[in-house]
Amino acid sequence: MIVVSACLAGLKVRYNGTDCLDKNIEQLVRAQKAVTVCPELLGGFSIPREPAEIVGGTGDDVLSGHARVVELSGRDVTERYIEGAQQALRTARDLGAILIVLKEDSPSCGSSKIYNGEFDNKKMAGSGVTTALLRREGYTVISEHELSAYAAQPEYASLFSA
Repeated sequence: MIVVSACLAGLKVRYNGTDCLDKNIEQLVRAQKAVTVCPELLGGFSIPREPAEIVGGTGDDVLSGHARVVELSGRDVTERYIEGAQQALRTARDLGAILIVLKEDSPSCGSSKIYNGEFDNKKMAGSGVTTALLRREGYTVISEHELSAYAAQPEYASLFSA
C-alpha cells in the first residue's frame, strides 16, 4: 500500500483550502492502491488555517526539540505538528505501507525542501516533521516529483501494477 498526502489526491485540505492535485496520485487512490493522509488535519488543525513554517531547523530538529513550528502570527504549533506526524505513522503502520508520497515544501510533509522559517517564500534543504518521523521509523518517503522514478523501480513495481 502507498500512503499519500491528501492534497495531492485532490482533497482541498491545504492551509488555504486548496489542493495540489497530481493526476497520477489521484489514479492510485481511485485504484485503491493508495490511501490519503493529511498530518495537519490529524494534528487537529482546521481548514483554512494560518500558514506555518519550521523555525530554527528542519523536521528532525523539531522532533529533537531544537526547532519549532510557528504560524505566521507567531503562535507555536509544534505539538500539533508532532501529533499529526504520530497519527500519520499509525496510519502507515496499520496499512502496512511500503511507500509514502508526501507534498514537497510543507512543514509537515516536505521530503527534501521546506520553507526557511522566515515567511519570505524562500526554501531550504530539509524535511518536514511527518517525513522526519516516518523516516526515523524506516519508511521510504518521497515527494510527488519522484513518483514516476519509483514506479519504474522493480522493488516497487507491484505497488503500481494492475
